[in-house]
Amino acid sequence: MDREKLVKDLLYQIRLGEDSGYEFKRVEIRGSKIKGPDQKDLADEMAAFANQKGGYLVLGVDDKTREITGIPTDMLEAVQKRVKDAATDNVEPPLPIATRLLELPDEHGDMKNVLHVDIEKSLFVHSSNGRYFHRVAESKQPMKQEYLARLMMQRSQSRLIWLDERPVPGTRYEDLDPSLYRKFLREEGQPERTQLRKLRMLVDDDDGNEKLSVSGVLLGTPSPVNWLPNAYIQSVCYAGDDRDADQQIDAMDFTGPLDQQISGALAFVEKNQRVAARKLLGREDIPQYSLTAIFEALVNAVAHRDYDIYGAHIRLHMFADRLVFCSPGALVNTMEVDELMARQASRNQLITSLLARCPYEHPTINRSRMMDKRGEGVPVILNESEKLSGKRPEYKMVGEELQLTVYAAKKESYRD
Repeated sequence: MDREKLVKDLLYQIRLGEDSGYEFKRVEIRGSKIKGPDQKDLADEMAAFANQKGGYLVLGVDDKTREITGIPTDMLEAVQKRVKDAATDNVEPPLPIATRLLELPDEHGDMKNVLHVDIEKSLFVHSSNGRYFHRVAESKQPMKQEYLARLMMQRSQSRLIWLDERPVPGTRYEDLDPSLYRKFLREEGQPERTQLRKLRMLVDDDDGNEKLSVSGVLLGTPSPVNWLPNAYIQSVCYAGDDRDADQQIDAMDFTGPLDQQISGALAFVEKNQRVAARKLLGREDIPQYSLTAIFEALVNAVAHRDYDIYGAHIRLHMFADRLVFCSPGALVNTMEVDELMARQASRNQLITSLLARCPYEHPTINRSRMMDKRGEGVPVILNESEKLSGKRPEYKMVGEELQLTVYAAKKESYRD
């Protein structure tokens, strides 16, 4: 929102007082310390907004007198830190917020600093300090058990029904990058925004506001982690056969759009794998892994992971003798691990459709699109890897994540 309009709207709201969408807090400073508001109280207020329809928390305004009391300039950083700490340390799951510093005139015309905190309606139900609150009129109220159960069911069903098509709070059309989304468009002469809505990269939330879908964020923005903090691939390479910090030789997090995450993680494997050689009529390089198999495994990981699981990301760990992928989420549609070779089922239909439209080029991988929807990914992973290493890769469920182990070719197997 334009700063001038925001200030005008805020001054009008202050005259009216608090309501279901606004909460004012006076900031009390004694010496160099913040005496109020308490961090736990801030967390309760923000969680209550997130559990309802969202709202605004304004610090530097007395909620009773509606006086603009302000925040001393030298304490602005400390106040912002208290708010952010409340949202991350006292709220579960942690709450994304947006803050803006504004100057408002008090009753004497003197400009005072206030902190404007924007809390979006959340995809999740948040607890704060171990309790659940929601916004009722101009105040927060503890949730009754029956209300909490109903709210959890509603938001859980919303995630299950819409999955990768659900709207992401805090996003807007302008967050999309044309250089990223145009590769998915097909209909010449039709407005891009219309095509993006047809592709469900743009959707409406429950209140009719246009938002980016989960797929829109993951494939149409430069940094999906701005809204989905765990939507990235963590890649680590160890010199030995175990996870040992002293043996770590390379590490990188890939946080861009999904197609770039796949390409980046594949390059990481290509850079860090060992390559042996044997001489026949000439030199032949023998890699540890089939890049085609690794590519398929990475595509499957980003396409089929469960983006609803908070605090979990894809992990790609390389060891001297194997490569391990860990992807958040159980198998869908009652599938079992031993059925992966014969059956296919997708948790994220829209993501898979968009990846199937995404152009791809690699000198040794025979693929023109990022994803092949014929269901041949798992057979390629198993067969290509076994052909190179002599040992079949293994899938297994470990808690709430699918783990794939691909074994490295051994140097002795290169000898004639």
